[in-house]
Amino acid sequence: MIAYLDTNTLIWLAQGSLDGISPKADRLLSQADLLFSPMVLLELEYLYEIKRSKRPARDIQAKVEHELGVRVCDLPFPTVASAALDEKWTRDPFDRLIVANAKANGFAWLISADEEIARHYPRTVW
Repeated sequence: MIAYLDTNTLIWLAQGSLDGISPKADRLLSQADLLFSPMVLLELEYLYEIKRSKRPARDIQAKVEHELGVRVCDLPFPTVASAALDEKWTRDPFDRLIVANAKANGFAWLISADEEIARHYPRTVW
């Protein structure tokens, strides 16, 4: 079983502060192969550049990879971009590609507290 993490979930996981997570999402965190879209990595760096995150993307990536076994998804970008063409519910390129990444990988679970994502991607849990 595969589960993707959105940007905020990855940050909270790296910080050890996943308050309010559901039992289902908690089970996925402990049982699934955890992945995140390369778009999450780009969004992490963007947040660092605008001072909304204290750590650069590569630092967060190293922490979650080495300490928690969370990996960057290696699906080919054309596959993900093609799936993103159908995500017309948002103009946010980060959300669009993060959801498309999970969808393109067999409609995988996506762990996210984002209510807008949850409204449009039925395999979202929090």
